[in-house]
Amino acid sequence: MVKSMTGFGRCEVSEGDRKMTVEMKSVNHRYLDVNIKMPKKLNFFESAVRSLLKTYLQRGKVDLFITCEDLSEAKGSLKYNRELAAEYLKYLNQMAEEFGLENDIKASALSRYPEVLVMEEGEDNEEELWKLLEQALKGACTQMVETRSKEGENLKRDLIDKLDEMLGHVAFIEERSPRIVSEYRKKLEDKVHELLADAQIEESRLAAEVTIFADKICVDEELVRLRSHIQHTKAVLQEKDSVGRKLDFIAQEMNREANTILSKANDLEVSNRAIELKTGIEKVREQIQNIE
Repeated sequence: MVKSMTGFGRCEVSEGDRKMTVEMKSVNHRYLDVNIKMPKKLNFFESAVRSLLKTYLQRGKVDLFITCEDLSEAKGSLKYNRELAAEYLKYLNQMAEEFGLENDIKASALSRYPEVLVMEEGEDNEEELWKLLEQALKGACTQMVETRSKEGENLKRDLIDKLDEMLGHVAFIEERSPRIVSEYRKKLEDKVHELLADAQIEESRLAAEVTIFADKICVDEELVRLRSHIQHTKAVLQEKDSVGRKLDFIAQEMNREANTILSKANDLEVSNRAIELKTGIEKVREQIQNIE
């Protein structure tokens, strides 16, 4: 199945007091490039997130946004560091004695010293967090694959239409090529008669000249290969795996054959068709850049 590399997915999952939201969007890229933005407490799952994405996506630049809301009231607890408070008090008393100062320290003042009273967040259950995150990720990825597949079907239809049009140009050149040689022979005979009037034309000399011309403009091999590449492209479009790179390589080969046909063309109609072929191939290559 042909898939586009452009897509979007979103999924929101709630369980108890937690809500996990995953949003993702992707555009064209040569490889799979994932940029993840998520809360610090979920950083532990980054490797697992990337592994899960690879089961759904093969290519594309993906921006992934993860948010986690905890609606519970008891989000943390206050911790009292007795040892640190005692050390603060010890040094305050020492300073008072050394400098003859009044030690007016009160408990309320001591509590405001750094790290004496600390608000600690409650520990999250990693297994429960991952279960919620995994569910949201799978939902967003499924939606993205659906949008990519829908766009991919549109790309596939457009590519097949362009390939059929290219086959029409190939068929025209195949039909036109033998007539070019016949027309060249006729022009050559007329020219010789015009220059030499009633002089006898040596058939062997004429045949040799026509043979050299026919060999020079012959594009039979190029046409056979080009037709084969076009048919191969249509077959690859029916495959289920990621086909973008393969199609890009075939398009390069098609362009090479079209260039050779154009360089050998010694006929205006064939030249025009060869230019149309190159234009069609370029359009195909542009569309292929959107395929995963």
